[in-house]
Amino acid sequence: MILFVKLFLSHLLGDFLLQPTNWVKDKEQQKHRSLYLYLHTLLHGVLAWIIVGEMAFGKWALALALTHGLIDLMKLHFQKNKTKRLWFAIDQALHLLILLGIAFFYYHQKIVLYDFDNRFWIIATGVLLLTKPTSIAIKNSISIWTPEEHNKKESSLENAGNYIGILERLFVFFFIVTGHFEAIGFLLAAKSIFRFGDLKEAKDRKLTEYVLIGTLLSFGIAMATGFLVEFALLSL
Repeated sequence: MILFVKLFLSHLLGDFLLQPTNWVKDKEQQKHRSLYLYLHTLLHGVLAWIIVGEMAFGKWALALALTHGLIDLMKLHFQKNKTKRLWFAIDQALHLLILLGIAFFYYHQKIVLYDFDNRFWIIATGVLLLTKPTSIAIKNSISIWTPEEHNKKESSLENAGNYIGILERLFVFFFIVTGHFEAIGFLLAAKSIFRFGDLKEAKDRKLTEYVLIGTLLSFGIAMATGFLVEFALLSL
């Protein structure tokens, strides 16, 4: 199990945290001619090899990188503007299947370069999952309901909503892992109070429903991740 957790951690780093937006745009425009596609592919192999921390994993890291690149290339050639959400889901599902396959077939224990406690890998994966990967997943899930922007003059801080979502998920996650469930209610109430004024002034029912769906998804994913991590820690 811990091998899959490490591979999933490397996937989160390579596919979300260490992949700039300009890389994504360049790949979508240039497809197989994009240099960033090959850098992204190489990055996945290197990250997997480093995080697994075993010399013998080198050939498996190479196989992981090649399959990742092929899956990304397939998505780039077949996705359209209307099918981006679908291909995002297909792309991530195929990557996870590859990770599961490698974790299942790889059973050698050779030279261990370093040894972190298994609790570290489980918690680190949970934390990273709740940052940019979850933000992208939520954005793709509710993109069909994105309300029109009415007031450009009352602009907010750039990407403020994204960072607020990440912080609230991390708070919920650590509240669950540390057993402070009552704090989750206070956090949700605090966000509701701050949001109420903006939504009241906007007088836009669609915007209110959009924010509510996003908030519930964000809190729900954070709680589910927290409980899964807690279960995994208790299973050690």
